[in-house]
Amino acid sequence: MSATVQPARPLFARMRTEASPIQVVAALLVAAFLLAFLIVPVGRVFVVAFQAGDGGFTLVHFADFFRTSLFIESFWNSLYVASMSVVFASLIAVPLAVILARYRFPGTALITTLGVLPLVMPPFVGAVAMQLVFGRNGTVNLLLMDWFGFRLELMEGLNGVIFVQSLHYFPFILMNLTASLSNVDISMEEAGQNLGAKNFTLLRRIVLPLALPGYLAGASLVFVKVFDDLATPLLLNVTNMLAPQAYLRVTSVGLGDPMGYVISVILVVVSVAAMGLAALLLRGRDYATQQRGGGGLGRRELTRRGLILCWCFVVPVLFLVLAPHFGILLLSLATIWSFSPLPDAFTLQHYGTVLQETPQFITNTLLYCGLAGLIDVVIGVTIAWLVLRTKLPGRKLLDMAAMSALAVPGLVLGIGILRTYFDVKLWDGASLATSWIMLTIVLAVRRLPYALRASTAALQQVHRSLEEAAENMGAGKVTTLRRIVVPLMAGGLAAAFVTSFATAAVELSATLVLATRDVDAPLSYGIYIYMQSAAGRGPGAALGVIAVLVVAICTFAAHRFAERERSRRTRSSDPRAE
Repeated sequence: MSATVQPARPLFARMRTEASPIQVVAALLVAAFLLAFLIVPVGRVFVVAFQAGDGGFTLVHFADFFRTSLFIESFWNSLYVASMSVVFASLIAVPLAVILARYRFPGTALITTLGVLPLVMPPFVGAVAMQLVFGRNGTVNLLLMDWFGFRLELMEGLNGVIFVQSLHYFPFILMNLTASLSNVDISMEEAGQNLGAKNFTLLRRIVLPLALPGYLAGASLVFVKVFDDLATPLLLNVTNMLAPQAYLRVTSVGLGDPMGYVISVILVVVSVAAMGLAALLLRGRDYATQQRGGGGLGRRELTRRGLILCWCFVVPVLFLVLAPHFGILLLSLATIWSFSPLPDAFTLQHYGTVLQETPQFITNTLLYCGLAGLIDVVIGVTIAWLVLRTKLPGRKLLDMAAMSALAVPGLVLGIGILRTYFDVKLWDGASLATSWIMLTIVLAVRRLPYALRASTAALQQVHRSLEEAAENMGAGKVTTLRRIVVPLMAGGLAAAFVTSFATAAVELSATLVLATRDVDAPLSYGIYIYMQSAAGRGPGAALGVIAVLVVAICTFAAHRFAERERSRRTRSSDPRAE
């Protein structure tokens, strides 16, 4: 018998049979948003980088880049800073992760707090605070000079960027590695012990290699974040790195200068390459284990010597993590703090200054980030619904396009938005690219991946049978989504909104490119402007404390929402709760 070959149906014919009009409209609206504010702007950056004066293709701009000593130096400096930040972040995170996953340590709650605390403070705020504490004339070095007659050059040049970035981003490695270690099957450890492996050998040859996926996930994220960062080097007066060079070329030479676009392309390519390399290192290897009885490493008691060693490591790390928080708080309250270990006196005047003279920084942040969070939740829910609940062709491309924002630095997106929309005028004659509307949209695009993943996780926990029951009662797709699905996802969506809001509140790279007037600028821009002068450091620190409080409150709210949802699901799945 011969099989009948069915001809392939055109895409639009498949869409008519596999999707409802509502699904098609929703997909087209999301695709239009991503196309207009992510794909086209980033694409314009690439086009300009490879475009000759007559509009043709050329590589001459890249040749000019690699012939310019400053750009070559900046490229290697960025690679060096990002790589060394991963190394030093690993020196902090790996021992902490092992302590959490392997031992019954009385400071477990403390270490868990350490894992989140650095992320609460924006890195550029931490940079200023670390100068006060560890700078050449900071608290630590002044005391060392008085007591022992020497200084530690921790905050000089590239070393200062590495120091600040390592302390800020090590939680990415800590959280990923801890989760990975917790999933290592105890039987693998027992097998190693039976073969004679003990203590450090067992850890080095068995446990850590099995947790490599978690480590590489965190390490690649640290590398990309540091490599693309703009604000921290600028605040530390380090400009011989790629991101600061791209920003300076665009803001000083102008949008017509191709070098800013060439550097932007290199930033994107290196970021994607770093993520690809992490995936390549895991390729062809099997890290799966068959867990028994819940699996996980066997947690053992610490000896007195081991407990002392752990505390000798945890206490200095705790001091380093808390140093920027104390530093920025003291600066916000200081009348004068110069060439002395502590401020001469304390005042609340700086808070009064920012609340009276520049309250728009705070109100603008609440407005822009609130709208950006709402946009992210709406688009995140829509994409998650299309991917998980429909058979619409191309739905996974929407997911991939939205997630690609992770690999696009804020600086690159900001430059692309300027190039694409600078000549588009609003009703008052102002450029659309530098308006608060566009800034809000850019904040939403930058944080969309976080909301999308949260929305996807929340929708995966809503059983299809609940939707089917509603449809059997006569409810349409939209009514089911609005009345059944979204309310059941409420906890996850609230966490998605709060996460988007909190992270958008401290976005600076894109903000520096797009914000042109103080009256339209958010909190992060205000901190940067104040910190440019010695007289503005106090008010800038006050804004920094406010930013930390905003992020901390949002982080706490997201945690509470997640815990509430977890408890609710546990009660609903436990028959004894009835």
